[in-house]
Amino acid sequence: MNTQLRDIATLVSRLLLSIIFIQAGWGKLHNFSATQGFMESMSIPGILLPAVILLELGGGLAILLGFSTRAIAAILSVFSVVSGFIFHFDPSSSGQMIHFYKNVALAGGFLALCQIGPIKWSLDFHLRSLPIIKRKKLEVLFS
Repeated sequence: MNTQLRDIATLVSRLLLSIIFIQAGWGKLHNFSATQGFMESMSIPGILLPAVILLELGGGLAILLGFSTRAIAAILSVFSVVSGFIFHFDPSSSGQMIHFYKNVALAGGFLALCQIGPIKWSLDFHLRSLPIIKRKKLEVLFS
């Protein structure tokens, strides 16, 4: 596959993978108490909800923009599998198992992004191409 086609495919992949997380984080933000109650009904402490929102909304936006792509994709991959097991793994329900396998498929997509890494159309690529002095200053700001 040529580089331009790979970059377009990766950009579209980032867009498609990020949509579900941006929407989910936004939904949780606007239905905070209901989501918190649902988490607690599944034996997950409701106090974790702000971290989940940050991970879904912030992580989704980071993937969309191609910022810290490898690290965020790895984190979202693990998150997808763990949340799939917690909230959807129910072999007695074909509907829940479809959601579980959706989470597993998302994890696979994120692992592929980990492998591909920064492409031409990403913040990672442009930050990496900055002169070393400017790049070091940005790393200090974002670390």
